[in-house]
Amino acid sequence: MSAIEIQSHRGTEEDRVLTWRREELERAGYGEQVAQMLSELRYVDLHLATHLLRRGCPAETALKILV
Repeated sequence: MSAIEIQSHRGTEEDRVLTWRREELERAGYGEQVAQMLSELRYVDLHLATHLLRRGCPAETALKILV
């Protein structure tokens, strides 16, 4: 596999992960824009982010906790 093919594969894999994270955040109850932003912040723990909303934390408060 050439270096370009490896980079392309990594980019594709990274895109799939970001899409999956965004979809999980939206399913948990975050709005589209917030879910997109949170999905791109690698330091944001996806499990914590979804757990906060599922336990009743308002999205605005969860965002302040996470970021």
